[in-house]
Amino acid sequence: MAKEKTVFSCSECGATSPKWLGKCPGCGAWNTLIEGPAETGGSGKNRYQALAKSQPVATLSEIEARDFERTATGLEELDRVLGGGIVAGGVVLIGGDPGIGKSTLLLQAVDALSQSQKVLYVTGEESGAQVAMRARRLGLAGDKVRVLAEINLEKVLATIEAESPDFCVIDSIQTLYSEQLSSAPGSVAQVRECAAHLTRIAKARGCAMVLVGHVTKEGALAGPRVLEHIVDTVLYFEGDTHSSFRLVRAIKNRFGAVNEIGVFAMTEKGLKGVANPSAIFLSTHGEPVPGSCVLVTLEGTRPLLVELQALVDAGGPSPRRLSVGLERDRLAMLLAVLHRHAGVATMDQDVFINAVGGVRISEPAADLAVLLAIQGSLRGRALPKGFIAFGEVGLAGEVRPAPRGQERLKEAAKLGFSVAVVPKANAPKKPIEGLTVHGVERIEEAMELARGL
Repeated sequence: MAKEKTVFSCSECGATSPKWLGKCPGCGAWNTLIEGPAETGGSGKNRYQALAKSQPVATLSEIEARDFERTATGLEELDRVLGGGIVAGGVVLIGGDPGIGKSTLLLQAVDALSQSQKVLYVTGEESGAQVAMRARRLGLAGDKVRVLAEINLEKVLATIEAESPDFCVIDSIQTLYSEQLSSAPGSVAQVRECAAHLTRIAKARGCAMVLVGHVTKEGALAGPRVLEHIVDTVLYFEGDTHSSFRLVRAIKNRFGAVNEIGVFAMTEKGLKGVANPSAIFLSTHGEPVPGSCVLVTLEGTRPLLVELQALVDAGGPSPRRLSVGLERDRLAMLLAVLHRHAGVATMDQDVFINAVGGVRISEPAADLAVLLAIQGSLRGRALPKGFIAFGEVGLAGEVRPAPRGQERLKEAAKLGFSVAVVPKANAPKKPIEGLTVHGVERIEEAMELARGL
């Protein structure tokens, strides 16, 4: 019997090689080539036919531009991340750690949408009885939710043709396999092929579709990166399993803004939207404490108030610099700026920074709040009650403006904060009721002002 041919496929980009190589010839990644059976030519003659009839070449200005009609999912926070709701024919990819609540969230969305649309829930990881058990636990009626437990792509496509749903969930894309390919479910070829076919049928039939994707140990979506290029929207479900709060973050969205977040709380009855997420990320101190400063950060279009805590302690000859929720390299850079331009030395001190509530802050507008918290901890002096700050700090010691400063200040005033230290360019032209705003241009000005307060 002839030996079955094998081929080595890259788990990152899907490029193939007849022999094993340390470095992928396609994307240059190391140690990503995995052996699998060679694919035979598919018998389907029109497997890759176009979605619609060919159109003549047209001038862009003459093409009619129509806005997308959206359907609300019934979960306000999810609608916010999607840009207002689901779009007919739109394909969403959602990924997250195991047990974070992806299936729970989608089952709640499917049940809410079933009241106004035909829905189909395809599960490849559970049986129909397990899905029903979860629905009962969440208190969902499920009287109009159609469920299919299947991992064969051809059967799933046939069911979609027969049922003609308006909204379909595939949980998960890594469990599906196509009979056209001989590789195992979850392989690069299978994931790419199944996602392409499902996207094609979603566009052709106008069916909104959600694909659940597994993630790697680094937290990135498993499978080829082309999966993220195929779909219209990519959502990441984040959160600490030790906390009851979950964040849904949009990384890509062809129908709305990116970097938008939705905040959910995990309860016995499923995921509930959090209307005021700033309350999660603020500690409940009776009185102000040294080393604490509230930052107004921006997540998508939503201003969030997050408490930053700093602890500065005697460190000896080799002091440590640790940060949770912020970049460690940026912390080291800020400490150098603090010493050089404001005269606050921490070279023999341990410095620890923490963003309360497990939130991750990536924007540089957190710089000023970090430095004010560090100075407060070092001197043992608390900032006044109702104090907030934001602003980027440059290596020359200048305080640069943050985007959408007026919205940040209005959000702080709405939540009862009364004193703000911000970049001078962000200072409002008209006074904001209940909020005293101090504009600064240099880091030494900010430190002097904080000492006076």
